Amino acid sequence: MDRRALLGLKRDLAGGGGGGGGPATYVRLATVTANARRPGGATGVMTVETGVDVPDAALRTRATQSAPRLRSAYNTVVQQAATAMLPGAPPDVERLARELQAVTDRTLGRAGARVLLGTVMIV
Repeated sequence: MDRRALLGLKRDLAGGGGGGGGPATYVRLATVTANARRPGGATGVMTVETGVDVPDAALRTRATQSAPRLRSAYNTVVQQAATAMLPGAPPDVERLARELQAVTDRTLGRAGARVLLGTVMIV
C-alpha cells in the first residue's frame, strides 16, 4: 500500500493542500530501481523515489503527459549511477540530483520543473 497516495487523498478530501489552498504543483513519479553491486559481489537494488515540482500550469501539464518519458530518462540515469558505484559505497545523491535535473529539463524542453528526491537507498 502506498501511504503517500493515501495522505494525498486525505489532503484532497479535507479541501486543501498544506494550508496554502493553492493549486497542487507536485507531480509524483513512480519509484525508479536499478541493479547495484553490494560488498562481497552480491547483487543489490538501488531504489530512488522521484517527483517533480512544477509551479507553471502549462509546464505541469507537459510534465504529467511526459511522465513515461521522464521515467525512462530517470531509469537510464539511475542505472548509470548504480553501475558506476563501488560496492559498499553510498550513493552520491548530489550528483544524482544534478543529472536527474538535467534530463528533466531536456525532456520537458525547458527549465522550470524542479526534481525532488525522496528515499535513495541500496538493499
